[in-house]
Amino acid sequence: MGWNSINLGFRFMLELTAVIALGYWGWTVFDDIWRVALGIGLPLAAAVIWGTFRVPDEPMHRGDVPVPIPGVLRLLLELVLFASASWLLILAGTKSLGWIFAALVAIHYVISYDRVLWLLRK
Repeated sequence: MGWNSINLGFRFMLELTAVIALGYWGWTVFDDIWRVALGIGLPLAAAVIWGTFRVPDEPMHRGDVPVPIPGVLRLLLELVLFASASWLLILAGTKSLGWIFAALVAIHYVISYDRVLWLLRK
């Protein structure tokens, strides 16, 4: 189920939401230069890290992996990004959105149990 195209679309929406949440936090919590630096820089850094550190031979990605990492490390990276996005939404004053996002991420990982097991074996 983790490789199902509907679930992959759901996952992509979660990834985009996480990046937007990081920028939203930076933009709404800080002023002046920090607003711009964190509102733009934090999502950009997260997207670069997300796309750079990959597991070789992951079925949903083709081609070379920029920086190959073990599956358990990739899973940890994903969980840190998603948890950070949830937490920062809560800190930005959108508590309900933060908890809803966390619940959607949890649902995604339950549905993607086969991918999670694959990552843990890699």
